[in-house]
Amino acid sequence: MTPRGKPSMPKILFIQPTQYGTDGKLCKQKRIYLPGLVFPLLAALTPPHWRVELKLEVVDDIEYETDADIVGIGSMGYATLRGLAMAREFRARGKTVVMGGYMASMMPSYVRESVDSVVVGDAEISYPRLLADYERTGTVRPIYDNPVTSLAGLPVPRYELLLGKKIGGMLPVQAGRGCVHSCSFCSIACIYRGRYMTRPVEEVVRDIRAVRDHGVKRFYLIDDNIVSNPRYLEALCEAIEPLNMTWATQCSLELARHPRLLDRVRRSGATMMSFGVESLSQEGLDRLGKRWLRVDRHEHAISTIAKAGIMVSSEMMVGLDGETEESIRATAAFVHALRIPIPRFYILTPMPGSKLFDDYKAAGRLATEDFSKYSGAQAVHRPDRLSPERLTELYWWLYRTVFTRWAVLRRTLLNPLALRQPRAFLFAFFVNLHYRRYIRRRVPPNIL
Repeated sequence: MTPRGKPSMPKILFIQPTQYGTDGKLCKQKRIYLPGLVFPLLAALTPPHWRVELKLEVVDDIEYETDADIVGIGSMGYATLRGLAMAREFRARGKTVVMGGYMASMMPSYVRESVDSVVVGDAEISYPRLLADYERTGTVRPIYDNPVTSLAGLPVPRYELLLGKKIGGMLPVQAGRGCVHSCSFCSIACIYRGRYMTRPVEEVVRDIRAVRDHGVKRFYLIDDNIVSNPRYLEALCEAIEPLNMTWATQCSLELARHPRLLDRVRRSGATMMSFGVESLSQEGLDRLGKRWLRVDRHEHAISTIAKAGIMVSSEMMVGLDGETEESIRATAAFVHALRIPIPRFYILTPMPGSKLFDDYKAAGRLATEDFSKYSGAQAVHRPDRLSPERLTELYWWLYRTVFTRWAVLRRTLLNPLALRQPRAFLFAFFVNLHYRRYIRRRVPPNIL
């Protein structure tokens, strides 16, 4: 039964909020190229007598007058602030609002002030319980925290909810969650604490076939670090190869140390991967608990992966201990020299709930606890060799330098490796142009 006065078919509205630009305006796009998987998966877990609607605010407009009984908001990082503002508006209209995602999971007490309920961590157990509570009582509990210990038996995501949106040519698939490392700055480490869980290979392949059945020939594995279990990755690639599809994912540079696996990954159809290169400061990496990543191997690893036929996208931070103005300028030279097709940068940001945040707070190194400034584009801590203000200036200098028109052309269309992967490098060219538009607004280009 549904709560008294409610229609016989209750409704949940899922919303993925966008983020605010530095001008206070919402970041909107004509198309979102890498839509998330969580809401199509939760939709597949929703009882059939519930109606489901999905809004991706980057491409969709949000109407606050809705017939939804529950509004479910999920976001990552800085977009959480937009999600909280949205939650307050829906609650003012009498809606039950629940929220999940990494930041909500890391600081549930802060988020709880604006919502009726917070789902901490993975939602496969919590979400059905939340719906059952609502149907039984018309209310939800303040916190749902039910860790998932197995990824077996997940349903096929409801991809049709994404196909009706303005998206790119890839759909998301997941093989595993978590990471075997526990870096102090990382939100993934806060949630999974060194665990990496994998799904049965046959179920991953089932989902990839579902993507193909929808007429989509490319997919991206949204795993946090797909090489966490090399044997599993090899078995997965062996199963993917006969499907004759192309794919992308994110991974650690450790992949370069496994030549046989790297070859298997490429032959299975991988064309692009995003790697956490992080920094050129070994001292800074060591202090963040990332000693296993060796700066002196960066160049060889990136070159090895690129020569194997996988286009490299890099993620790097500035503002680590040990970094100087010279090392940040060297970061630009590093990207230029290796012709990294799609580079992204962030200011090291001690996210609330992380070990790094606790460490910096205890040491008096937080420049502010105003979370509206925790965007990854403004220094909110005090590095040991730079002022927060100078670090922020250098961050934007880095982006402007790396994303000049000539630098973009040289990394993409004029890259010698583009002859082997013309479609991938053409895609990289347009991604760079897309990022340039954000950079001109002084908005970190982390939406694709």
